[in-house]
Amino acid sequence: SIPAMGKKQHQSDKLYLTAKEWKDIGGHKDDTGTRIKRAEFKRLPFNHCSLSLLPFEDPVAAPTGEIFDLTAIVPYLKKYGINPCTGQKMGVKDLIPLKLNKDGEGNFRCPVTFRVFTPQSHVVLIKPTGNVYAYESVYELNLKRNHFKDLLTDEPFLRTDIIDLQNPANLDKFNMEKFHHVKLDLKTREEIAAEKKAMKNPAFFIRKMNNETKNTLETLKKDYVAPNWEKQEEKTADAINAAHFSQGQVSMGFTSTAMDPITQQKAAVLDDDVVRYGRVKKNGYVRIVTNHGAINLELYCKVAPKACENFITHCRTGYYNNSPIHRIIKNFMMQGGDPTGTGKGGESIWKKPFEDEFGPGLSHDARGILSMANKGTNSNGSQFFITFRPCKYLDKKHSIFGRVVGGMDSLLSIEKEETEEGGDRPVNAVTFMRADVFVDPFEEAQAEIDKEREELNAGDRKKVAEEKRKEAAKPKAFSTGIGKYINPQLKRAQADPVGPSSSIPGPALSTQKKAKVVRNTLSDFSSW
Repeated sequence: SIPAMGKKQHQSDKLYLTAKEWKDIGGHKDDTGTRIKRAEFKRLPFNHCSLSLLPFEDPVAAPTGEIFDLTAIVPYLKKYGINPCTGQKMGVKDLIPLKLNKDGEGNFRCPVTFRVFTPQSHVVLIKPTGNVYAYESVYELNLKRNHFKDLLTDEPFLRTDIIDLQNPANLDKFNMEKFHHVKLDLKTREEIAAEKKAMKNPAFFIRKMNNETKNTLETLKKDYVAPNWEKQEEKTADAINAAHFSQGQVSMGFTSTAMDPITQQKAAVLDDDVVRYGRVKKNGYVRIVTNHGAINLELYCKVAPKACENFITHCRTGYYNNSPIHRIIKNFMMQGGDPTGTGKGGESIWKKPFEDEFGPGLSHDARGILSMANKGTNSNGSQFFITFRPCKYLDKKHSIFGRVVGGMDSLLSIEKEETEEGGDRPVNAVTFMRADVFVDPFEEAQAEIDKEREELNAGDRKKVAEEKRKEAAKPKAFSTGIGKYINPQLKRAQADPVGPSSSIPGPALSTQKKAKVVRNTLSDFSSW
């Protein structure tokens, strides 16, 4: 039996726009609620006041985690008595003074791990003390061990006293466009919208420039010649870099009228890095020479090819030469690889950050692990660090690409160096003087690819020459169909009579008559 259909099953599938759909997808002037839902996302930096939207000097926090400048929030609370971000009731007594730790350059950092806070850092506040930590410190040392005491003051606190000041997983909380005082200040919103619209016109900026700048721009406009961008030559797949999948142009041409119709399927071309990394089968070996001695490194080129190629190339080109080891933390690690020595410089060989590589079975579980320093996910550059002890909490956060296999005494000597008070920069300079590359698997893989491609090209040239020889050996066709191999000039010469006027020599025509053949008949028997 056929089951009965439910009643009003398609009641919500109307053939017209409902009032809610009309309001959500447009068609008339939005109300305040709809405009708030579709507000732009504009993140407030960590070191800015949520009320004045300017860098704070005397920071305090609300119980919900918003940060304010004390000089800006107190008059606001006395006048309105609400949280300017959420609109909920709040008083001056609810504010929590923040105790932020800074490094020697004035950057906010965690007082336990000494890691500088970045836009990707998860930052929390301990409410009773006002101390600010990285969440990983609180998780590892408090929550994981069920030890609810402040890491600096040893003052007890509750789990509910941990307040998020910055959480990359919940960015809506730091969206300036959704702050209560921004949404309800209609005049300010109109001014901001008008300014954004005006900024799209270059004349908006020219009005704010002096006469000298205007004259320079006018001269540039007259003499400026647009660059002629040459179309890059399309790579063709060969037996070495051809992928097992196609470029997808045929399906795109059949599916969309916006694409060019293409009927020939072509294999996708693999990047040179992918082809080269697939042929790397062994580890690399490098020796770095410091003013405290040499350190020998084994690099996991097959597991972390990008990090290893980046490190080996920088060592080979001298990028690291005479660069400082700018950060030393006893019982933790030493960090280098920044030619500027500030901890904020350095770039990869590709001139842009590259992604993390987390190989199976690799862990920061020993002394002498070589790993990439980064600012967050997929932000690797040229900086690296070597551990002084196991640091398993760094697993899946930093790419491990090698280990120390010689020179542990040099590593110990560097670890004993004194650092500046309240910081991690060594008092006496520790210098990465030079590097010697012993084994470079990437160079060997590239040489193997070049050799195979040369053999492939030689085979192609031989094949083309053979095809030309066979083509030349074939009889020449003068037409199509029957008799296509007969030269028409010779054919005409045979048809013309022989004479002095003949320009084309033809075969000699015999004038001798053929002998008449006498056939015997049955009536004549004389020859028998």
